[in-house]
This record gives sequence, C-alpha cells and structure tokens, in this order.
Amino acid sequence: YYHYTGYIGGIKERSAKSILEGKFPERIVEKAVERMLPRGPLGRKQLGNLRVYKGPDHPHAAQSPTVLDVAKLNPKNSRSA
Repeated sequence: YYHYTGYIGGIKERSAKSILEGKFPERIVEKAVERMLPRGPLGRKQLGNLRVYKGPDHPHAAQSPTVLDVAKLNPKNSRSA
C-alpha cells in the first residue's frame, strides 16, 4: 500500500502484514471496498453505511430464520380424492 506525503520523494509504502498488525487492521477491508465503489455522492453514502469490526465480536444480533414450506402453502399441491 502506497501513500504520498506531498513532498518530493515522499512516497511511502506499507505492507498488508504491517497494517494487520497495527492499530486499525480493519482499514484493509475498508480501503478495498472504497476502491470498488463509484466516486461521488452515492459512493460516499454507501461507504458511510459500511461497518467493519476487527475480530469475531460485533454488536449486531443474528437473524433467526424459520423454515417455510412453500409446497404446502400452494393449493395446487394438494391431491383431490
């Protein structure tokens, strides 16, 4: 990963390993997603909705899906005697 400081010869390089071991390892995913989004107001709004957490713990509750038997709901699937 490169960034430019603004000075002559001021290009700096960091490896992904050093970023992952640093203070903000989630920035790798954030930058990857940011570079995939379109530039402009829509892309900025979409990036604002992105939440990335380091580690397996996050404050969002999991969904609890239920089984839905679609074949049983359709009246055409019942046999007439």
